[in-house]
Amino acid sequence: MAANNAAEAAPAKKGKLKLIILLTLVVILAIALSIAGTLWFLGGGLPGMGDDSATEGNVAEKTFTPSAYLEIEKALVTTVQSEGRQRYAQVYVAFGATDANALAAAELHLPLIRSQLVMVLGNSHFTELQTPEGRQSLVENMLATVNQVLEQEGEPTVNRVLFKNFVVQ
Repeated sequence: MAANNAAEAAPAKKGKLKLIILLTLVVILAIALSIAGTLWFLGGGLPGMGDDSATEGNVAEKTFTPSAYLEIEKALVTTVQSEGRQRYAQVYVAFGATDANALAAAELHLPLIRSQLVMVLGNSHFTELQTPEGRQSLVENMLATVNQVLEQEGEPTVNRVLFKNFVVQ
């Protein structure tokens, strides 16, 4: 009888090992399905599934292009409108663009651009230039003027006009 008990014990161990392996596989499968379901519900999709062209389009849109700047060495100095007194404005400006050709064009046409910017600055009112809103308005007017000159010359436009130094007295 002792030999009979030993024969029955061996198949029981084999059955338990199969059961443990089967349960482990079921748990791993459940975890994998849980992760896949979470990704799908969060809108991430599964890697390798779906339209790859949309993903490539998003990557192309997100590429970073650094800005380059052109500083005007000489200040723009002119009188500004005021009640009763003659007031002066002195502004150092720089142009910013992501296209180097736009900055090269701005440097080429700098005498015309400086002339137009001095006129824009001279048409400003002293009290407006003392407020942040007035200075922002001046920046927008200067940007429009610079881009208008560049467009007339058939050149690419700049993105920004920046004040390096701004003095009104």
